[in-house]
Amino acid sequence: MSKSKSIKVFQYPSCSTCRSALKWLKEHGWEVEAIHIMEQPPTIEELRTLIPQSGLDIKKWFNVSGEVYKEMQLKDRLPQLNDEEKMKLLASNGKLIKRPVATDGERVTVGFKPELYEENWGNES
Repeated sequence: MSKSKSIKVFQYPSCSTCRSALKWLKEHGWEVEAIHIMEQPPTIEELRTLIPQSGLDIKKWFNVSGEVYKEMQLKDRLPQLNDEEKMKLLASNGKLIKRPVATDGERVTVGFKPELYEENWGNES
C-alpha cells in the first residue's frame, strides 16, 4: 500500500546522511520533495514553524561540525545571540543547518537516525 502523503526534505546531495534519509523515506513509501539546502535553505518564516514542530531547541539546528560554523566561531558567539538572530543565521546559509530536515507540514525531524525515522515516519497507513 503506498502512502499518499509527501514529505519535504531539506538536504545536500553529496551528504551521505541525507542520501540515507531520502532512501529510507522512499523505501517506506513516501513521495519525497528534495530541496537543496545550500541553494534554498528554509526561510525565517519557515524556521519559525519548523523549529517548534521539531521539539528541539534552536541551537540543536546548527551543524556544529561544519566548516562555516567553525569559521564564524559560532561556538563562542551563539550563546550571546537571541533566537531571532539565530534564525537569521540559519536562513542565511544552508551550511549552518544540521541536515537533513524532513517535514510533512506537521512533524519535523532534524538529522537522520533510522529509529527516529521509524518512530516519526514509519507508521503511516
